[in-house]
Amino acid sequence: MATNRVLGYLESRKNLAGCGAGLAGLALTFTGAAGAYWPLVVAGLYGAGALVAPPERVEVPGFGEEGSALLREDFDRLRAYVTSVTPDLPPVPARKLAELVGLLDALLAHGGWDRDPESLHILGRAVREDVPEAVDTYLGARWWTKWTPGGGESPEKHVVRQLALILRDVRGVAEGLREVEGMRQESLTRYLEER
Repeated sequence: MATNRVLGYLESRKNLAGCGAGLAGLALTFTGAAGAYWPLVVAGLYGAGALVAPPERVEVPGFGEEGSALLREDFDRLRAYVTSVTPDLPPVPARKLAELVGLLDALLAHGGWDRDPESLHILGRAVREDVPEAVDTYLGARWWTKWTPGGGESPEKHVVRQLALILRDVRGVAEGLREVEGMRQESLTRYLEER
């Protein structure tokens, strides 16, 4: 396990950028510009290179085709992805994402949505496209905004707004299912009363 982490770091963007900057420090040493402090120059440039390197991206999971049988499996992959990136999210987007994932989980566990093509489409699009893309684009934009601040709305505001819009669509499915179940219950009551 520790060996895998060490090998993972050796192949990481941070280590490669640090090594490149460290090599520049060695070049300064050989030209005589670093002087007697050359170990500090090389180590400092390595550290600076490692700090400016973009973070490793968690790969967005690949999803299956449209269909109710595969949607639960795709949701499980989405939940694993969300769990892996949640520590990188600020509190507000993390809460909004947790609320959305909780609602999706409840809907997919309950059923009923699989008999309605529109509900299947909305939930499938949320699980397979909208949520992973919103999170992935936020993680990319946040890193670049750290190095070039200013200019437009923050990535956090965008991802919160995106998650709220996705949540609105998923809540619409839940409300539709509640209405259908309510009508079924009323119909059964009328049938029993008339019988």
